Amino acid sequence: MTTKTDACEDRLLYGCMGLGGSWDTQPYRAADIDDAEAAINAALDSGITAFDHADIYRHGKAEAVFGEVLARTPGLRERITVQTKCGIRLADGDRPGVYDLRGHSIIQRVEESLARLRTDVIDVLLLHRPDPLAGAEEIAQALTSLHRQGLVRRFGVSNMSAAQIAHLQAALDVPLVANQLEMSLQRRDWLEAGVLVNTPEAATNSFPLGTIEHCSDNDIQLQAWGSLAQGRFTGRQETAAEHATAQLVTVLARKKGTTAETIVLWWLQRHPARIAPVIGSARPERILACRDAARREPDLTHEEWYELWITARGTALP
Repeated sequence: MTTKTDACEDRLLYGCMGLGGSWDTQPYRAADIDDAEAAINAALDSGITAFDHADIYRHGKAEAVFGEVLARTPGLRERITVQTKCGIRLADGDRPGVYDLRGHSIIQRVEESLARLRTDVIDVLLLHRPDPLAGAEEIAQALTSLHRQGLVRRFGVSNMSAAQIAHLQAALDVPLVANQLEMSLQRRDWLEAGVLVNTPEAATNSFPLGTIEHCSDNDIQLQAWGSLAQGRFTGRQETAAEHATAQLVTVLARKKGTTAETIVLWWLQRHPARIAPVIGSARPERILACRDAARREPDLTHEEWYELWITARGTALP
């Protein structure tokens, strides 16, 4: 089991997937570095000091422009947490995209990320997706080697169930400290799995029951990607339930003296598992709209939290 000193403590993370320009293999431009710097500064101004990457974001350009910003900003690296992921290989020509957590691949991807990020250590490395062909012992050996060399401080996973986490942890001496899952007021299967037990609706929910509890019990931080639900409740709406929820979010934001984005994030943070949302917008004004989620405790009553949930699901609880 992890200790509190091992666990991740950030309340809000900035997701860097939108940095680096176009999603292709074309080189990034000087303007892309400037845009990245503006987004990073907006995150810092909002009280966010944890930055989430993956080696595949913009084909590596997200890490690369971030490294450029670090290089032009002395002292910044010491003020922040840098997290990245490996384990997905994008499609290349006739080869389809695959998952790859073979030991030598993990080590190679980390070395490449370190070079792009222009840093000598990754604070947190997440395994991006489970690889059915990679055994826990092989993965553990690679992670242990990276840790002993001082290249990675802490490790976690992404998109994994409680059973998968426990299986890997059994082979690994270093504690796993994070699990990143898609979680939002729109994507609620993680929450509803626990209340649909012994109801007909349970058959329609495939989220692995017990994952949230396992992470909470073992000090594994739950990080929520897609936390703003692509603006479903703060901009565009496509269904009647989304429209009604957006109206409620606006009312609550005015009542609490904050922004709609903060209300959506507070809904996640109010959960006792202490979920840490990852916000992914590259627009400084949208990043700044989330600042109360980094600086204030979630200001939602029990009734307000449930009203948001029920309105978003569009039907009463079972």
